[in-house]
Amino acid sequence: MEITEVKIFLRGQEDKKLRAYATITFDDAFVVRDLRIIDGRRGLFVAMPSRKFSENCPRCNHKNVVGSKFCNQCGTNLEGLMREQRPTEQKQEHRDIAHPITTESREYIQKAVLEAYERKKSDSVTVEPSTVEPPAVEMPAVESPAVEPPAVEMPAVEPPAVEMPPLE
Repeated sequence: MEITEVKIFLRGQEDKKLRAYATITFDDAFVVRDLRIIDGRRGLFVAMPSRKFSENCPRCNHKNVVGSKFCNQCGTNLEGLMREQRPTEQKQEHRDIAHPITTESREYIQKAVLEAYERKKSDSVTVEPSTVEPPAVEMPAVESPAVEPPAVEMPAVEPPAVEMPPLE
């Protein structure tokens, strides 16, 4: 399988770990969206698209974050109830929607995406404005009639009289 297209969508915030989103196309036939390019402790890496798990409250059926102690809607204690119902492999909060199975395929995807990211980043570097002066163009003088602002009369207002106690 060959990656035939990589699209990079840069994020504007340099102080955040998320640098960009990517979309890859395999063999001009299959698209994977929402890959994330993240600046981690050991450099840039590509995170696969994932979804956040939620658990429904048994009382009100509200979706809560996995591992919540109480329901955000009705306040029911979920700790004991949800632990009995939750399979052990589903204790994680996020799970990949699509991901490479072999190390070789992960490295192939990561290399293609990071190369496209570096190209996109270098293309988006701001170009210094030219030092060449634009040609001087003389504009004909346009006379506009003098317009005076309308006179507005403001009523005179006297400040209130304040009596001060004598100083001792």
